[in-house]
Amino acid sequence: MSNRIYNIMFHTHAVSGIIISAALYVIFFTGSISFLRDEIIAWERNEPVTDSYFSEVNFDDLLISLEKEHELNNRDISFYQRIEGQMASTVISPPKNVKPQKKRQRRNFFVTNLSSYKTEKYQDSYTLGEFFYRLHFFAQLNLLGQSGYLLAGIVAFFFLFAVITGVIVHWKKIISSFYVFRPNSKWKTIWTDAHVSLGIIGLPFQFMFAVTGAYLIIGYSIMLPPIETFLFNNDTKEFNKALNTEKTMTYDLKGEAFHGAISYNSFIEKTKDKWPNLKINKLEIYNYGDANMHVKVEGHPLFKDKFIGTGHLTFNAINGDVVDEKNPYLKTSYVEGSTDVLKRLHYGDYGGYGMKLIYFVLGLITCFVIISGVLIWLVARDKKNVPEYKRKFNGWLVNIYMAICLSIYPMTALVFLVVKCFSNDYEGGKKALIYNVFFYGWLAISTFFIIKRDNYFTNKASLLLGSILGFLVPISNGIVSGNWPWVTWEKGYTQIFVMDVFWILLSITALAVVFKLKPKEK
Repeated sequence: MSNRIYNIMFHTHAVSGIIISAALYVIFFTGSISFLRDEIIAWERNEPVTDSYFSEVNFDDLLISLEKEHELNNRDISFYQRIEGQMASTVISPPKNVKPQKKRQRRNFFVTNLSSYKTEKYQDSYTLGEFFYRLHFFAQLNLLGQSGYLLAGIVAFFFLFAVITGVIVHWKKIISSFYVFRPNSKWKTIWTDAHVSLGIIGLPFQFMFAVTGAYLIIGYSIMLPPIETFLFNNDTKEFNKALNTEKTMTYDLKGEAFHGAISYNSFIEKTKDKWPNLKINKLEIYNYGDANMHVKVEGHPLFKDKFIGTGHLTFNAINGDVVDEKNPYLKTSYVEGSTDVLKRLHYGDYGGYGMKLIYFVLGLITCFVIISGVLIWLVARDKKNVPEYKRKFNGWLVNIYMAICLSIYPMTALVFLVVKCFSNDYEGGKKALIYNVFFYGWLAISTFFIIKRDNYFTNKASLLLGSILGFLVPISNGIVSGNWPWVTWEKGYTQIFVMDVFWILLSITALAVVFKLKPKEK
């Protein structure tokens, strides 16, 4: 490689990294927290669940309860559980026996508690797990169309570019540099050694997340809606047919009411009998109350049996005959298989708590790589031959980056505390409480660190404050709900126990780092 090409790659790597550093740090930190989304929701709502909870629900009683609040006849009803818990997303279509108006009728969407049968609007059922999951791709910024998704997609693309150029820049010394660490050298050497070593450790993880993140955000969330609008004229059925090689079944109204008794639980039991290891997470009812009513039970294999694919059985609800079947253990279509692979790799939900721990640690390593890269950039430009105004600008820029990035840790612990202790008493609702506490608090503490303008103080104060608040998280849970770690362990509330232990271990680690931090003499 010529010196000119090397310099181009080096400066491109540095510039692309600096441009996206703060946003990328937020993505990886909140994304790492989101690996425990199911556990966060169970901890917050104090609702432990079993792995096969959805398939054990009494849907017969649930639908009777829903009929008291909603008009269900001649509609399609869907229950879908995308998060392990007692809540399921519920969608009720517009009535099929009414002539469609010029203005497209909106479906009725809400969340149903599968245990108590209570329904809540999305805003009322908002949780911390949902908040951090959506923050990691900036969904909160979608005030103007898809601006948040677009920003996350751009960051993911530039991150992929930074990973590739970083490998090219360090290629010749990538093996030898991995074993080098000089803690007593000058700052630029320390940060460079840490950046290269940890960057190599997390390289496959970072590359995988850059590719899958760019696809899921740019390809899946940004590009598909315009394609559906312009090429398919907002015809969702035709659009889904084009994406999916599997046949799509439709069931029209017969126009005659059915007055007999139907057990929806029996359809789930038949599906479980046919595929005992299928993890059922979706139930769809077509033409509810009509003589041509059908029921579709859908799920996916356990990941130890098959990594990708879904399966379903569709029954004629009147006579119980199977009218459509997709075997989840047979060959999966290319579109479905490739999408599932990218999702599984990105979400890390295929290997239990061991896999979640690996993903979380690698996510924090990536956060450190981002911070060390910014500090390398600062130290390399803090030289006498650099004009004073440029040095001041670089110092302020890195100070702002450090304040924004490092203050997110104590704010995460604080919002956990506030939601556990005060969410039931807040008039504006839980979502407003989370937004106000997190974003205003983040702004306040970041502003303080920026004014203080001391990166060492920012680092130490953030870790110390975060560890103190982190220790209070399991204590608040024990006081408010009575679920102390030893109680949840004894009762088998795995998800709640994992969250309390997570905060204890994270706080201990942060506190240990605080005691190791010492200001380096100039």
